[in-house]
Amino acid sequence: MTVGSNEPNDLHDRILRDRAVAAARGDLPFDLLIHGGTLVDMVTGEHRRTDVGIVGPLIASVHEPDTLSEAVERIDATGTFIVPGLIDTHMHIESSMVTPSAYARTVLPRGVTTIVWDPHEFGNVSGLDGVRWAIEASQGLPLRVIPLAPSCVPSAPGLELAGADFGPRELEEMLAWPEIGGVAEVMNMRGVIDRDPRMTGIVQAGLNSGKLICGHARGLAGTDLNAFQAAGIISDHELISAEDLMAKIRAGLTIELRGSHDHLLPEFVAALNKLGHLPQTVTLCTDDVFPDDLHENGGLDDVVRRLVAYGLQPEWALRAATLNAAQHLGRRDLGLVAAGRRADLVLFEDLNGFKARHVLTNGRHVASKGVMKVEVPAYPAKSLHGTVKLQPLTERDFRIPAQGHKARVATIDRPRFTRWGEIVAEIQDGFVSPPEGTAYIAVAHRHGRKPGLPRVGLLTGWGKWTGAFCTTVSHDSHNLTVFGGNPRDMSIAANAVIAAGGGMAVASEGKLDALLPLPLAGLVSDAEMAHVAESFKDIRSAVGRIATWQPPYLVFKACFGATLACNAGPHQTDCGIADVLEGGVRETPILEILA
Repeated sequence: MTVGSNEPNDLHDRILRDRAVAAARGDLPFDLLIHGGTLVDMVTGEHRRTDVGIVGPLIASVHEPDTLSEAVERIDATGTFIVPGLIDTHMHIESSMVTPSAYARTVLPRGVTTIVWDPHEFGNVSGLDGVRWAIEASQGLPLRVIPLAPSCVPSAPGLELAGADFGPRELEEMLAWPEIGGVAEVMNMRGVIDRDPRMTGIVQAGLNSGKLICGHARGLAGTDLNAFQAAGIISDHELISAEDLMAKIRAGLTIELRGSHDHLLPEFVAALNKLGHLPQTVTLCTDDVFPDDLHENGGLDDVVRRLVAYGLQPEWALRAATLNAAQHLGRRDLGLVAAGRRADLVLFEDLNGFKARHVLTNGRHVASKGVMKVEVPAYPAKSLHGTVKLQPLTERDFRIPAQGHKARVATIDRPRFTRWGEIVAEIQDGFVSPPEGTAYIAVAHRHGRKPGLPRVGLLTGWGKWTGAFCTTVSHDSHNLTVFGGNPRDMSIAANAVIAAGGGMAVASEGKLDALLPLPLAGLVSDAEMAHVAESFKDIRSAVGRIATWQPPYLVFKACFGATLACNAGPHQTDCGIADVLEGGVRETPILEILA
């Protein structure tokens, strides 16, 4: 049986229940018996020797070892720990740069059986057709995919132009689709708090649907946080400190504790340990995982592994990834190894490395010892091609024109938590000549809804760049974005990406150093995970040779969020330098001609 939109009603079948009850009584053999393992109880935290009998997709019995042993098929669980399948409560497949089928083949053997996918990257590029493709490509996979309706396309209307525009009407349409599980992370925080008509209508569509309304409450506290929640939003994954975590737990939000900001996990663990218990509102998510990290370290299993390494009890980490997640989703069939629940199970070899020996979804043995046992069909992606609608660019396109001899220029200072900066620059041959230590950032609209000439700004606090990096993975409108130390290398990298139909490229000293084509919406490759991971690793290494990084904020990953205009502070977009708090866009960074 494959995962489909009929869940969880598929378990209500009378014949299935008749068979399960009879097997639980001992009157019929189980379809599958897992024997000899140790159950990790997600309710009590106990470890106990247990056999698990399965009929179809249903757990029929959890019983003492060897008391019921008749079964068509058996799995020897000796030496393993039996837990429910892991549930990733917030993630974006597109961030791993592979298709849903390739993603499933990567995470299922590691014990991740359910993901809650916000396909807003596809939505920002390809509109409703992109979201429909995400749903269709997820059907029939042994990985359970719960897609959400992207709520912020674009993330900051008026400050950027994406490939589509989702208002209340589009949200209503998507929420009427049976596969859609709710409203994806609401990122336009000010729009919600200030009761902007557009965002009010989007959230109201979620309320009217009766489905989840997930949040993005980065930096919100006090009256703003209360207002955000009062609008109807129930979750957050944008945690910035242990104090922020505890404040949001106390506020009653469901926490989607994400693994993509590893530097914060130790203080989160310390705060939870100090609390003395795991709140039932704490769940786990990956949010964004790059392909090389996913291929080498895993998805949600890696988050569980790191939390335990930082001192969280294994039982707490597993409960957050299973039972708490299922309760948040309103899926009573998931998250617990118990009679009458769905047979999504993982047999881990230990509770620190969390290496999965066997994985079952819907009672089907889908993976063993890291290898898939079932076919994972791919889905045609022709509709996602041809999304980079740009002509080749020249060096001149990456310069800032100006008249005079000197100019006062606004900059985007520091990555991640951006702020306004200012420099004085020379003007040479009609263009601003940035001083040493300043880098360029340029964003060109690539969706064909307006001319695609780059808007160019300057970065300070980003270190010295000796080459250029171009990407069409650029949150969240995914316009063509180029970072660099000189216009020549910027044009080389940009034109390589344009010719590839999207992706990433690195150039230095007038030559192309590395290229990763991502022809599906300019976000994803249809190649296998191992190939994409290796190519992405080459890009990461090449960028490391032309830019200086200073963790935790000045890192390669910062490049992909540098255009996220819904976050506080200045951000370069295809419209100019945008500031959501000021509510405006500066089309040119030049503040004043001094001489």
